[in-house]
Amino acid sequence: MLQESYPKSAKPIDPIQDDEEEEYDEFDYAYNEPGSLPGTLIIDEDATVPNIFLIDYHADNVTGMQLLHPEDCTPYLESESVSWVDVQGLGSEDVLQRIGQVFKIHPLILEDVVNIPQRPKVEEYDDRLLIITHMVTPKNDGIGFISEQVSFVLGKNYLLTVQEEPEHDTFEVVRERIHRNKGSIRNQRADYLSYCLIDTIIDGFFPVLEDYGERLEDLQDAVLANPSSQSIDAILRIRRELLLLRRAIWPQREAIKLLIRDDSTLLSDSVRVYFSDCYDHVVQVIDMLETYRELASSLMDVYLSSISMRTNEVMQVLTVISVIFMPLTFIAGVYGMNFNPQVSPWNMPELEWSYGYVTCWALMIVTAGTMIIYFWRKGWLGKTRIAKTGRS
Repeated sequence: MLQESYPKSAKPIDPIQDDEEEEYDEFDYAYNEPGSLPGTLIIDEDATVPNIFLIDYHADNVTGMQLLHPEDCTPYLESESVSWVDVQGLGSEDVLQRIGQVFKIHPLILEDVVNIPQRPKVEEYDDRLLIITHMVTPKNDGIGFISEQVSFVLGKNYLLTVQEEPEHDTFEVVRERIHRNKGSIRNQRADYLSYCLIDTIIDGFFPVLEDYGERLEDLQDAVLANPSSQSIDAILRIRRELLLLRRAIWPQREAIKLLIRDDSTLLSDSVRVYFSDCYDHVVQVIDMLETYRELASSLMDVYLSSISMRTNEVMQVLTVISVIFMPLTFIAGVYGMNFNPQVSPWNMPELEWSYGYVTCWALMIVTAGTMIIYFWRKGWLGKTRIAKTGRS
């Protein structure tokens, strides 16, 4: 979803593109203006006009089509088959209100569906079950992810799903299973369909987390090899994105737990068993997420340690160089005093040597060379020092 044309909760998560203009809206939940009436719908001016798709199926037959008007799905809702109505886009209040009338949705349910983003949750109204989830998909460039709210309204023989945008849909695999009659989905009711879709949403977190695992490995190598200000930006960016992922998945764990423990007649006992498996997937996602968050936090310590080590290495090299020049400075100072051996009672016989100048140079070169070789063997210079440090 493009940042300039999509609702704020469906924007690509890219927090360091422009530090001056970034407002970090992804942490906000939707809220109504003080004094507004319950059930007030807030439509984003950039939201996509809704497209309505219907899949009606039973064990022997399946029908799929795009509906021009919400009222066109009424005959299917009155049948004994399972009707899945998928609404993609939230850009028309009139269409959304008509959908609410067709499905006899409570105004508060419609408000939670339309006014995004909402916290993932499960609520029961009369003979309908509202499920709010957050779906994430990797960005095309593999850096970051796209977050989108998906709302479920579960009835006895139907399931209404409402997505923010049509371009980042992970439900195609479920549609294919229905059309090709794979598995037992066409022999089950609408509650099983809701499980399949929610399980698809949860499984969508795994490829996103795998991308972060690879990014953290690359970033760790970069921090150890060449720490820089870009490393700090990358670490802060990953930590922030992982925090957004945590906000998306943690409430969904509680929501799925409610589905398992709820005594609603809309969910059969057999489907609750499947939701238990879905809950295990959520726990696995959370474990991976917490591990990556700890790694991202530890990278900051690794960065500071790398900077400190590089500083110490520079200071060690400078110290070694200073130590090498100390005896040379002493020798040059002694023979630079210019005492006249004809006048001084304590003469310096070396000043009268024919090869005194060459001898002095030879002494300084031998002294400096000996110290360099000694320091090298001790591992205080060059690659030998780095190799020994790495082995330790």
